[in-house]
Amino acid sequence: MPSVRNVLIVGGGAAGCAAAILFARDGAAVDLIEIKPEESALGSGITVQGNALRVLRQLGVWDEVAAAGYAFNTVGLRTPDGTLLVEMDDVRTGGPDLPATVGMYRPALARILTDAAAAAGAKLRYATTVPSLTQDADGVDVAFSDGTTSRYDLVIGADGVRSQVRSLLGIELETRPTGMGIWRVFTSRPASVTRTDLYYHGACYIAGYCPTADDSLYAYLVEDIQDRTALTPAQQLEVMLELASHYHGPWDDIRDRMTDAGTINYTRFESHLLQPPWNRGRVVLIGDAVHTCPPTLAQGAAIALEDAVVLGDVLLAADVLDQEAFDAFTARRYDRAKTVVDASVQLGQWLLDGVEGDLPGLMGKVFALVSQPA
Repeated sequence: MPSVRNVLIVGGGAAGCAAAILFARDGAAVDLIEIKPEESALGSGITVQGNALRVLRQLGVWDEVAAAGYAFNTVGLRTPDGTLLVEMDDVRTGGPDLPATVGMYRPALARILTDAAAAAGAKLRYATTVPSLTQDADGVDVAFSDGTTSRYDLVIGADGVRSQVRSLLGIELETRPTGMGIWRVFTSRPASVTRTDLYYHGACYIAGYCPTADDSLYAYLVEDIQDRTALTPAQQLEVMLELASHYHGPWDDIRDRMTDAGTINYTRFESHLLQPPWNRGRVVLIGDAVHTCPPTLAQGAAIALEDAVVLGDVLLAADVLDQEAFDAFTARRYDRAKTVVDASVQLGQWLLDGVEGDLPGLMGKVFALVSQPA
């Protein structure tokens, strides 16, 4: 008899949808709930590295991702005045038959994953939360915000940095600011942008951009952490334009397209990593609920997707859903996630401290690790 016949997944992001696809495809009855009133994602872009593409191919959505996104295999380094210092081959962490990177409009990726989860048989419910849950040796009783209840063999908390499921389990986890904030803008793509270029130093720590389709891109500027909450959208646009004015080359073309204040958002870099175990009984946490890091290595979505794959691999093969099975999952994930989180934070800290750290060594270590399937 399968150890997981029915499962509740809390959180409709990348990790939650990936888990829904895998468990539903294996024959489990899957309920996927999301606190937001409808399918949505922050409306800018996302950089999807090769190891994430490997997972998306395993989920059966690679063709849709390839059609919706913008693939490229090189990365450039530029000085603030726009001078191209080097264009180098990027590491194909998903293998030689996948691009090194795909840039995408984040809501487009969300739509692909939720459609795939529904097609696999998962039942999606929006504007729904879990006020309480109780469990025994055989299952988890869940009360929903709409007044209904249900019982599950397994509950997966994939509900983000400030996970409600994590709180219900009584797990305390400090999410720390790393000292940086990031401006992002989503706009049309000029012909001068065909890959990611990174500009270090100048008015910001990092200025970069990533094409997300033939006709779109997102660009970003990383600064010291500040309280930007009081700014109106028009003021946000003004601030980002001023910061962007210090960068040239393709940034000159991008800046001309930065006219809609509604396409700009600002967030702070944060980090946390939960020590093992990542479960309490039959409730397990994955994705940002257990590990989050600055996007300095663009690996956040990748390791979240990997969590879902490994969880499915381990638990769906288990004859009994016991602590040994959960420990096997965490054993395959913790060191890998820690390496990515630590390296992402370290890269930002070098920039904050003005230290020329061993960037090639750090990136080489991470990319060698994630090039191996999870």
